Amino acid sequence: MQTIRLRVNDKVYKYLMWFLSKFNKEEIQIIEENREFISVKDYLSKELIKVDKGTIEYFDFDELDNDLENTIRKYEA
Repeated sequence: MQTIRLRVNDKVYKYLMWFLSKFNKEEIQIIEENREFISVKDYLSKELIKVDKGTIEYFDFDELDNDLENTIRKYEA
């Protein structure tokens, strides 16, 4: 599957979205680039750079489990 980005004039947008909605989910998936999407994309890009540089901090399963338990306790209270 390929991914494309388009910049579309407001006048054309609703017609394009109507046209794209005629395809099923296996043929075309519309990915909206809202603020959350862009924020996650930026975060993951920065993490990938750390992996490539070898500066990322890894956790083992025990550390992850402890961190998750602490997070759960924090929000249960």
